[in-house]
Amino acid sequence: MPDRTSYTFALKADEQDRLRVALAAGNYEPVQVPYSLLAARNSACSVTLYTSGKCVVQGKGAADFVRFVLEPTVLLRAELDYKRELDPEHTRARIGVDESGKGDFFGPLVIAAAYADESLIAPMEELNVRDSKRITSDTVAMEMGEKLRRLLGKRWSVVAIGPEAYNRLYRSMRSVNAILAWGHARAIENVLAVQPDCPLAISDQFGSEKDVRNALMKRGRKIELIQRHRAESDLAVAAASIIAREGFLRALLQMKQTFNMGLPKGASEAVKTAAAELVRREGPAVLLRTAKCHFRTTDAVLAATGNARSEIGPDGIPVSRPSKWREEKG
Repeated sequence: MPDRTSYTFALKADEQDRLRVALAAGNYEPVQVPYSLLAARNSACSVTLYTSGKCVVQGKGAADFVRFVLEPTVLLRAELDYKRELDPEHTRARIGVDESGKGDFFGPLVIAAAYADESLIAPMEELNVRDSKRITSDTVAMEMGEKLRRLLGKRWSVVAIGPEAYNRLYRSMRSVNAILAWGHARAIENVLAVQPDCPLAISDQFGSEKDVRNALMKRGRKIELIQRHRAESDLAVAAASIIAREGFLRALLQMKQTFNMGLPKGASEAVKTAAAELVRREGPAVLLRTAKCHFRTTDAVLAATGNARSEIGPDGIPVSRPSKWREEKG
């Protein structure tokens, strides 16, 4: 895979001074660039330090400048991702799978799959794709999810399980892991429909790998399936986590508009307060349409409003039970 041709770094004052020394000592021609403190170039790359402290390195030799000049003499630390050089699996074609909403009382469970191969690694890195839990802004997560979907074309899939369907599935399966296994398998199958030669799928460790494999249909039976802890460190899984997060956030926004009230994420006291208000306005059965009713949060909300689980309906009766995988968070 070719190296990137553009890099951006924020330089502190001492790093800016070291950059001046490095450029003065090398074979670089000074150039004039608006709003810059200094700028220089040679036949391989151009280096511009802006008044904001932003340093932009561009050109076919940009990666070499970062490796051999910027990192060792200016930054005094490694900034490039050397995973490509150290880990040949980094560019292997694979499907990453992840979910969002599992620990949120309100909203759906959204499972996403995203394809990655050698041609997609650099564009994903340019987008700064990373585990969605490291993206603190909902707006940024949604924007990045949209950009990723455009980049991937048809090579992504979302399986969104809304609250009503989720509560029916939980009543039937009595296991979040079983729902996840089914959803992961469907998402993988959907991507294999457009990328049938993909040899590998990677997901986080959430239960038995056998459950996912058993849920795969004919198209997915031959794929290598890997579950591992912190799978979001893989770029394909990170991409899936962002797409899943985008789907969850958009669904929650739509739900907020439908009921004209704030519905917080998670399962905090603020969530219980909002749920109690919603139940007082709409009746206890509204939880089937908005929440994951097996969460023990449901009991706290019903106690606060003077209601019982029997008033929700049959799909709202089951309660989370202990699991060796600690699968339920309610």
